Order: sequence, then C-alpha cells, then structure tokens
Amino acid sequence: MPLSEHEQRMLEQMERALYAEDPKFASALEGSGLRTYTRRRVYQAVAGFLVGIALLMAGMVAKQVWLSVVGFLVMLGCAVLAVTGWRKAPKPGEQAAGAAGGPQARRQGRSRRSMMDRIEQRWQKRRDEQGGH
Repeated sequence: MPLSEHEQRMLEQMERALYAEDPKFASALEGSGLRTYTRRRVYQAVAGFLVGIALLMAGMVAKQVWLSVVGFLVMLGCAVLAVTGWRKAPKPGEQAAGAAGGPQARRQGRSRRSMMDRIEQRWQKRRDEQGGH
C-alpha cells in the first residue's frame, strides 16, 4: 500500500531531522547494510565459482560429462552473481556524498520519486481496471 502525501512528507521531515541532528549516524545507517550485503554476496559467489571449478575438474578426471556440465553451470551462475553484486555495491565515498545532499543525491532522489510515482500510477490504474469489471 503506497504512502499518502501526508505520510511521505512526514517521512521526509523525519529523514531531514535525522540528518540535521546526526549526519554521521544517518549516513552510517543508510549505506552499511547494503554495502555489507553486496560484499557478502560477492564473496559467496567467488566461493561458489571455486566449487564450480572443482566440480568441472572432478568431472573431467572421473570422465563424467554431466558432472563437468554441472560444474560449468555453477561457475557461470556464480560469475553472473559476482559481477551483478559488484556493480550494485555502493562505494564507501558515495554514501557520504549522498548524505551531504550534493546535486547527484538530489537527482537520484528525483529519479526514485518519479519511479515510485510511475509504480503508484500503474498500481492505481490496475486497481481501477479491476474494480470496473
């Protein structure tokens, strides 16, 4: 359920108050969870890639083609996870810049809002269409 206009304004006021009161704490809360999650995901993907190599080699030594194929697929999947996780991981300096309210942070805020507005509009349209039938 989307937030009402009043709730969105209150949430924005609370965020601004938190940044004004303790910007260091606010920026730490904002970025550490995502950064830790993506870093952990990349490490898991690298470990899975190594397991895939081991499966590939074991399949070749045992002359089991299916085991080699499974190892290759594991390697491929883990490589995709590592690359996508690495690209999504925020840089340590980016969170501090976002907390400072630079022009890039404002552009991201606008794009997030416009994306959320589009999602809300689509949701309302679907609800209206379903209610009309």
